[in-house]
Amino acid sequence: MKFLADLHIHTISSGHAYSTVLENARAAADKGLEMIAITDHGPAMPGGPHIYHFGNLRILPEELFGVRILKGVEANIIDRAGTLDLPADRLAPLDIVLAGLHTICSPCGSVEENTEMLVNAIKNPWVDVIVHPGNPEYLIDAEAVVKAAVEYDVAIEINNSSLKLSRAGSRPYCEKILALAKEYKAKIIVGTDSHFALSIGNFSEAIALLEKYEIDPSAILNTSIASVESHLARRSNRKRQKV
Repeated sequence: MKFLADLHIHTISSGHAYSTVLENARAAADKGLEMIAITDHGPAMPGGPHIYHFGNLRILPEELFGVRILKGVEANIIDRAGTLDLPADRLAPLDIVLAGLHTICSPCGSVEENTEMLVNAIKNPWVDVIVHPGNPEYLIDAEAVVKAAVEYDVAIEINNSSLKLSRAGSRPYCEKILALAKEYKAKIIVGTDSHFALSIGNFSEAIALLEKYEIDPSAILNTSIASVESHLARRSNRKRQKV
């Protein structure tokens, strides 16, 4: 299975990552990737970038070292209404919006409350991808979340880092989500969640999971640049005048 894009990548602007945009782009080029997304954490994350950071992403070039650069965010879901930590006028100009539940930023509740929080975020018209939904810190009704993702045409991420380094105990929950995504034909994105350049393009743990569940490569958006572009173009915010 060949991946052409890595759509979940952090830089030093996230406060707890260790590579620059240039270093990330060079690493992606060395791995043969055609596209990356710069998705630093939203401002609710301790040590994360100020809101101005996201407005100024427009200064980044469209391409570095032959790799297309998408300007995005990994927004924090900050309440049970699914509110993100960036307002609409900051989300509108971005190429890609990831959203996820994070310690400190997101209230942790019952399965029902956590599910409601994620489903409400999925309903947000700016959200393109829900990241690491298999996080065991936030137990959810996985079937309800996957069905909502299908209904609102939002992709579900299989997070390689969750299977290897971070969010210990995620694997069984990721497996359940992947099986449900296959059953309901949800869109899937595989992300490295890279916090250091050398991990960009390393999808090894996720690939093993995809093979275990016999997921067709065509179901994975970032095996095709055209599929990524089609997904990101589907919402009205891609057609609005940028602010």
